[in-house]
Amino acid sequence: MGNLKIQFNVKWFTVACAISCLIILSATNYVFAQDPEFSQYYAAPLYLNPAFAGTTSDHRLTLNYRNQWPNISRGYVTYAFGYDYNLYNYNSGIGFLATVDQAGSAGMKSSQFNFLYSYKWNIANKWVISSGLNFGYAIRSLDLNKLLFGDQLQFDAQGNVPSDDPTAANLGMANYFDFKAGMLAYNKNFWFGFAASHLNEPNRSLINDASYIPVKYTLHGGVRIPLYRGAFKRASIPVLSPSFVYKRQGQFEQLDVGAYLLYNPIIMGFWYRGIPINENVQGNISQDAAVLILGFQFDQLELTYSYDFTISALGPISGGTHEVAMKYRLPINMKEKTKKKERFIPCPTFNRKE
Repeated sequence: MGNLKIQFNVKWFTVACAISCLIILSATNYVFAQDPEFSQYYAAPLYLNPAFAGTTSDHRLTLNYRNQWPNISRGYVTYAFGYDYNLYNYNSGIGFLATVDQAGSAGMKSSQFNFLYSYKWNIANKWVISSGLNFGYAIRSLDLNKLLFGDQLQFDAQGNVPSDDPTAANLGMANYFDFKAGMLAYNKNFWFGFAASHLNEPNRSLINDASYIPVKYTLHGGVRIPLYRGAFKRASIPVLSPSFVYKRQGQFEQLDVGAYLLYNPIIMGFWYRGIPINENVQGNISQDAAVLILGFQFDQLELTYSYDFTISALGPISGGTHEVAMKYRLPINMKEKTKKKERFIPCPTFNRKE
């Protein structure tokens, strides 16, 4: 009898989760979706701003993995793969970005494939202006087999548990185009950028209703500060790189402030995410996490790991967030690179060795 009661409670708990999920899915345009984000935002430059496409002097490959709140069953897991290259002869950069975001026990999955293009202008005092566009196509789906509806608790004569719930019948797959644009100004030690995502405010409802993604605005910048300027040349000097990223999407806003420290080959970083002078939609202080970053940087390979210490009302019960990022630079033809490297200044990053 005890086992039967436990199974019954588990079933009704699953039903409650399914109903809650469907309420969210069937909400009108008053409910908006938010984007997945990376704590190591400069380790995912193409995701941050399409104007970063082609701002390296080599072929650049990026891989990102994020596991948010692992202690919560089926939390948020995000993957990203990017590639970009500088077309020197055309003052341009091109890139490709693929992202996959998975969330919840019902197998909610969002995949997006993006083509990026940027154009660059050299201006006075060795500054470069880069403008970028992102053309994306997204697919969003839900695994109906992982949902349990109330009428499925009753078996038919054949022992099946079919559902005739009208909401379930309308569940499908969402396919939509998604556009993004950005600008970036930089020299060897400073950078400042702006990006606007979801310019077409696509509808990604799974039940032929309205679930629009609001435009997301991103403002970011930073500075690279060598910590040694003496008369003697050193093989390696420590570099400090403070930076920030501010994002606003619908009624939500987020600010990341922190700094990287590189003392080749060791990378360290610390970030704070939150706006403590504001309150969130629940009326609590708007703060999310403190982020610690550790890693290594070599001539062609950069590998970093970060952990988000949750400082919001959710607390340590969430398990924080784990994130791993990798960058790999594949050198272009050295003769071609020598002739053309002065045409554009490579985009500054905290870990430049020059």
